[in-house]
Amino acid sequence: MPDRELYVYWKTRRAPDAQAAAHALQARLRAQWPGLDARLLRRAPAADGRSTLMEIYRHPGGVDTALETAIAAQAEAALAGLLDSPRMVEAFWPADDPSPG
Repeated sequence: MPDRELYVYWKTRRAPDAQAAAHALQARLRAQWPGLDARLLRRAPAADGRSTLMEIYRHPGGVDTALETAIAAQAEAALAGLLDSPRMVEAFWPADDPSPG
């Protein structure tokens, strides 16, 4: 899956705790997967008090199925009790890639 990147977003009412847990998750993943670039972004809280967090994952050669599975499994444990929505996973490729997937 050349140059495939993952974008994972979800909502939480516990932004400080969720951010700390997500940063720790990403640090563990970076240690296990050399070259992994993992970032965390946050949108301003909505009127209902929930913040949307966005995890971004890039890896040399792309995020393959094994890495995506590891991210999902570790996130389930690391973020337990902090999610107020499902984790929505989207994959993107560079726009100039003629055959993503």
